[in-house]
Amino acid sequence: MSNSTKLINIETDFESAVNEAVKLYENGNVFIYPTDTIYGFGCNPFIREAVDKITGLKARETKKRYILLADSIETVLKYVHLQNEKQPGFLKRIWPNPVSIVLRLNDKYRNVFNHSTAAFRIPDDKFCLSVLSKIKLPMVSTSVNKKDRLPLNNIDKIKNEFDKLVDVIFYTEKQALNYASTLIDLTRDKPVLLREGKIKFVDLIKKFG
Repeated sequence: MSNSTKLINIETDFESAVNEAVKLYENGNVFIYPTDTIYGFGCNPFIREAVDKITGLKARETKKRYILLADSIETVLKYVHLQNEKQPGFLKRIWPNPVSIVLRLNDKYRNVFNHSTAAFRIPDDKFCLSVLSKIKLPMVSTSVNKKDRLPLNNIDKIKNEFDKLVDVIFYTEKQALNYASTLIDLTRDKPVLLREGKIKFVDLIKKFG
């Protein structure tokens, strides 16, 4: 990319920003966007070149996987096999929220992703949900940083680090959130905490369990 990366303020023309993100997703581009937690790299998880580009930008090991955002429980259920009859109710109570949940992939998508599990989240964010509701597919979400560095959550720092390396940077004028999602594992009968985020694990279980 010879020119500077295009910057799009999602508040200036919300619908145009959503449509641009959908187009980038469908074309296999990599972009940066605000979520309900921190800024994230985004792309279509079914386009290997796009996922590999993000891995390269982060200087991350290829075996590591990324959280997938989805618009609804119904979308998530197309990809996973739940452990028991209580889990759908738990997911419906907990989402949308900055809580990512590791679930077992079903046979079809275990082969597609070449993994047995994947982490999903229905984000509590208007822009993300608007994009996701149009594509009706999962979207990669991973922090904007290089391996072993803190996530970048300031638009000037993001542009300075990744200008010309991604196709578009979407940003918001709202105060940036400064926490990752809480990450829990639901591949067993009981939830297991993998990473504490803003929403505390004990509060999640007390409120939604």
